Amino acid sequence: MSIRDRLKITRRGYSILREYCPGLIETKILFSLIESGSPFINIWFSAKIINEIANLRRIKVLGVYVIFTILINLIFSIIKSVVDRVSSAKEASMWDCFSKIFCDKQMSVEYEVLEKASYQQQKQKAEENLFMFGNGLGQLVWNTPGLIRVFVGIFASIALSISLFTSKCNNNILNSKLWILVIVAMIVFEGWIHDKYKNREQKVFNDWSDGTVWFNRTFAFYGQELDLDLQRAKDVRIYRQDIIALNKIDKMIAHNIKDDSYISKMSLYQGISSFWAEIINSLCYIFVVFKTFYGAFPVGNMVQYISSLKRLTESFGELTLSIAENKIYCEHLKKLFEYLDIDASNENNVDILENVVEKEICIEFKNVSFKYPGSDTYVLRNINAEFHSGKRYAIVGMNGSGKTTFVKLLCRLYAPTEGAIYINGIDIKRIDYKEYLKNLAVVFQDFQLFSFGVGQNVSVNTDYDKLKVEQCLMKAGVYDRVSKMSDKLETCLYRDFSENGVEISGGEAQKIALARALYKEASVMILDEPTAALDPIAEEEVYTKFSEIRSEGLTIYISHRLSSCKFCDSVNVFDCGTIVQKGTHDELVANKQGKYYELWNAQAQYYRNSSR
Repeated sequence: MSIRDRLKITRRGYSILREYCPGLIETKILFSLIESGSPFINIWFSAKIINEIANLRRIKVLGVYVIFTILINLIFSIIKSVVDRVSSAKEASMWDCFSKIFCDKQMSVEYEVLEKASYQQQKQKAEENLFMFGNGLGQLVWNTPGLIRVFVGIFASIALSISLFTSKCNNNILNSKLWILVIVAMIVFEGWIHDKYKNREQKVFNDWSDGTVWFNRTFAFYGQELDLDLQRAKDVRIYRQDIIALNKIDKMIAHNIKDDSYISKMSLYQGISSFWAEIINSLCYIFVVFKTFYGAFPVGNMVQYISSLKRLTESFGELTLSIAENKIYCEHLKKLFEYLDIDASNENNVDILENVVEKEICIEFKNVSFKYPGSDTYVLRNINAEFHSGKRYAIVGMNGSGKTTFVKLLCRLYAPTEGAIYINGIDIKRIDYKEYLKNLAVVFQDFQLFSFGVGQNVSVNTDYDKLKVEQCLMKAGVYDRVSKMSDKLETCLYRDFSENGVEISGGEAQKIALARALYKEASVMILDEPTAALDPIAEEEVYTKFSEIRSEGLTIYISHRLSSCKFCDSVNVFDCGTIVQKGTHDELVANKQGKYYELWNAQAQYYRNSSR
């Protein structure tokens, strides 16, 4: 990676940090300036104090040096304490801020991309580079104060060491200007050693970390999800699937033990680098001691030069180390940015939805065909259908006939492979995605409720209209159940975060999901088999009541059962990815040769029984 690319990546990293962690870098820099500057002030004053004690012994001058040293350290300590408190508080929330980066990206990327294994792999790698190894943005945060310390250390050390080479002694060899070149060459060599072995260390680390992506994803599933997922936990216990899981975990642990050899290699390279640094420090120490012995300067200055040269050596080594680390975390940041740069094309639209929904809505599927990414098989083929405001539509068919895929296209979770979907004559791809979703209320078959309060689940907000929530719960037929809960609307669903949480049945959850859809008051309501957990009779009762409640707007019922069809204005019958019949319930049931009659006849016993 070129220096230009690394600078570009680093600038982008700082930009993201300022956006998600405002003030963090600034406080880190201020703290580092104070922390790195104070030792050099102490070195300078210490040299003056030692010289005063050893030579002139002027009590007033000595007192001034001591008082100034104490005051400066006290002031720096107070400022550093305040800045450190602010910086630590910001750093404590840093990882939560980093998590928000992934949350924001997840919400912006297209649904069809989310389902791709390649996307999940890329996301996993980005997360591991950011969280597991402490690299990427985290390393940028920690490396920035290090860079400040390096530059302060280099300039302050040089300033304190200049007189070392200008002071003359009684030895011409020690007075030679060549010593400047020798010491500079040694320091540069020490930096080169740092860089060389840091690169080797990083190569070993990369070889090791590349293999951990699969390991961590697999271990997270077998070692955590199987144990924590309550839905899976039942099957794991009944069918003793833990035997398979434990076998997988044992194999992965054995594989990981072999990878530990990489760690020992990294330790070896770190040891070699530290050894060379000690050799160079020793040579500098000998030079200063002998120059002091031959009378070039007093003992206090010897302490100053030894300390400053040691700091200079360390700072130069840290500089090369920081440059090497910059190469490393830029590689990690590159993987993060590659993930963040995955196209979220749903947001690249031109029209505004309000201009579309002011009038009566007409949704039209025009010659729509679809096959899932990576598949050659069409799930939907040549779908043509229209849906108008103020009417109720049913989409029915056997499982696997393409009904749910039809809904995903309408919700823009996927884009049609062929053809287009229009709303009032405008291709829905041209409509702002977020505004489009505001006008859709969907209850999927595999809907999810969160472990929040009932009111928050219905309103999808922490600040909600309690009366409106209660009315929606009443309409959905679940208010009586909620009213008996200990904290009413504030009762937490499930026990993920609260010991007082309430476990609800599948049917109750579906009714709360229906209430959530009603609360949104969207122009288009889609029910994608949300009552699958109910028996056919209960489902018919829910749909009938829901039909009475939902008298306005456009409503689409998706089901393999036919209870919703009797009160719908139009029924679309799906079979093998195509619409094979259209019409009202009475029209379709009268056609004894049609698919609808076949489905109705197979299910009619439930509805005959319900009418008795």
